[in-house]
Amino acid sequence: MNASVENHPLGATGVWSAALRYGDAAAAAEAAAELESLGYGALWVPDVGGDLFGALENLLEATSTATIATGILNLWMHTPEETAARYNEFVSGFGERLMLGIGVSHAPLANMLKEGQYKKPLARTTEYLDRLDEAEPPVPVQHRMLAALGPKMLELARDRTAGSHPYLVTPEHTARVRDALGSDRLVAPEQAVVLERDPERARFLGRTHLAGYLNLPNYSNNWKRIGFTDEDLYEGGSNRLVDALVAWGDEEAILDRVQQHRDAGADHVCVQVLTDDLLVPATAELRRLAPALIG
Repeated sequence: MNASVENHPLGATGVWSAALRYGDAAAAAEAAAELESLGYGALWVPDVGGDLFGALENLLEATSTATIATGILNLWMHTPEETAARYNEFVSGFGERLMLGIGVSHAPLANMLKEGQYKKPLARTTEYLDRLDEAEPPVPVQHRMLAALGPKMLELARDRTAGSHPYLVTPEHTARVRDALGSDRLVAPEQAVVLERDPERARFLGRTHLAGYLNLPNYSNNWKRIGFTDEDLYEGGSNRLVDALVAWGDEEAILDRVQQHRDAGADHVCVQVLTDDLLVPATAELRRLAPALIG
């Protein structure tokens, strides 16, 4: 961990969970409270439609110390004025426990909402940050991050936010992010995991997870930048790609991958546990992992 950010609000280990966002609200609240009690420092949720701010409020009400984070807030779905207003409302009610991970998502999703709107993602992100700065009061730099993968977006994350929250990346990519951001910005990668020793079963869950991402250029281009090829993306992804992006095995195997990210410069790693039903909180698996990942 970097000394300049050792007191950052995320803690060393967090949870990334679609179930906390899109599953049953009562079950999400119950799971959030337990995950906080287990020592997970931040709970990250996605944003692909629906009432994001209602879900965030549900999690903030269910917890008292954990940071609630967006991984990511889709900037095509929320105006910066709305985002700033809700951020300040939550800070007033719950303290400074909200981290806004912000991103441009992907052209297919953005254009489903409004045809042709996905243009100039870097310029659009810059404008979004400008307007967060202009809000009254502004959203503090230390409480916003970018879903930055490539060089230009990483520069923007370094210059205008607390750091980067990369998704579907390897420890090798984490090292590149740390080099790009320097020592005084946060690096908080997501790591998908499967608590399963059987390779066939683990890779099945991994491929099921990756199926929706393989054809998204933001991800495929990033994987190619770190050494994967078109062949790795065929037929659900090669074993090499699946094993690089999805850690599987017992608790020690999962800890080993998380530690690789830490050794590469990550300040915080949020684990996403893959199961047969991603809309049910993986509380049992995260309970098993807590002694290894948190101590």
